[in-house]
Parts: sequence; C-alpha cells; structure tokens
Amino acid sequence: MMHVNYPDKKPTIKMEGHQEFVFCLVRKRWIVLTPEEWVRQNFLLYLVEVLGFQLSLIAVEKQIIIGEVKRRFDIVVYENNMQPLILVECKEMHVEINEKVLHQAIHYFTVIQSRYILVTNGLQTYGFEKKGTTIVAIAELTT
Repeated sequence: MMHVNYPDKKPTIKMEGHQEFVFCLVRKRWIVLTPEEWVRQNFLLYLVEVLGFQLSLIAVEKQIIIGEVKRRFDIVVYENNMQPLILVECKEMHVEINEKVLHQAIHYFTVIQSRYILVTNGLQTYGFEKKGTTIVAIAELTT
C-alpha cells in the first residue's frame, strides 16, 4: 500500500438548493459532489499540490472504448510528450480495494498503457508499475 500525504488545501464546495457541488480543477467547472467525486478531487489536489504535476497534463473522466464497451477513466496524468504516465482509478471511501477494483483498473490499463496504475478510495491507495512485461506493486511513485 502507498502512503498518500494529502495537502492541507481542500476542494472548493458550494451549495445550490439542496445539492452540493465541487469545483474540478481540471475540468474547470462545478460537478455534483458524490462520494467518489470527493475522492477524485482530493486525489487531484495531491497530484498537483504535493507531487507537482501540471493541470494541463491531467485528464479527468474521459471516455475510452474497451472492446465494444464505452467506459470512463477517473484520472490520467500525462508526460510532457503526452504519453500516459499514471492511470488512477478512484472509488468511494467505503468501497474496499479488492480484486474486482484492481481488475477494472487493469482493463482500463489495456487501453491507456500508462507506466503506473493507482487505485484509491481516499483512505487506501495501491500502486503498480509496468516494468517490461510485468506489473509490480510499488510503495511510492518514482517519476
């Protein structure tokens, strides 16, 4: 498991009627605040504020096609040459990071082909690195 040192900075939230919204730094718009979106936005802050990735090199909730099925990945961080570096799959805090969740991330990885795969529920984060033809667990990102 990876240790994630979240920044003190928190996502910006607003109320409209009885609905809460969070401002997405990457999409630059207000998004309905769901438990998964809360994890996604906090992880984005970690990537930008702690690890120093540029917002312009991050994509959020973009459609990909796996076989004939349309899916959306949570977060992809790109290198300067626009090659995928990190694929992040986010889950709600109460969702256990188990084999099913890892299997979903691996399916996305077959299309994205990033160097790293991270799976997080905000409380637990597991990381993997592609090394040749194998994928190995990592304790930290070494980009």
